[in-house]
Amino acid sequence: MSNLGFGVMLNMLMDNRETVESIKSSVGNKITDIKLSEDKLFLWFADKQEGYNARLEIWDDGQSCCESRYMRTDDKLTDFIGSDFVSAETRGAPSVPDQFEEHEVQFLLITTSLGVFTVETHNEHNGYYGGFAIRAKLFER
Repeated sequence: MSNLGFGVMLNMLMDNRETVESIKSSVGNKITDIKLSEDKLFLWFADKQEGYNARLEIWDDGQSCCESRYMRTDDKLTDFIGSDFVSAETRGAPSVPDQFEEHEVQFLLITTSLGVFTVETHNEHNGYYGGFAIRAKLFER
């Protein structure tokens, strides 16, 4: 990894309690829908026992100036609708060779009762804004 960006360093200083609690609170809930936008993963849940609906958002919050962050997957997300959420974790990935700038990648693995799907988090920058700061927030209705 190259130099850490200002946004990543700020996130490292912050408490990640909300992310941890959001992931923990989502464990065991049935996934009713999944969407991946340019920069966020959305999982909608229906709790088995309480019957409430909730939405978990996961994103890379390390944005600094002069970089491009986005998320991609090759997995068919609709295959995991109806499964139970088990966990979320990040893993390092090899950087993508690029002639003119840095292109870092980090894997986000979402484990469900039907298996695992992988989302790639990308950060393209000029070499001064590296790193990732994955955050999650649960919105309950």
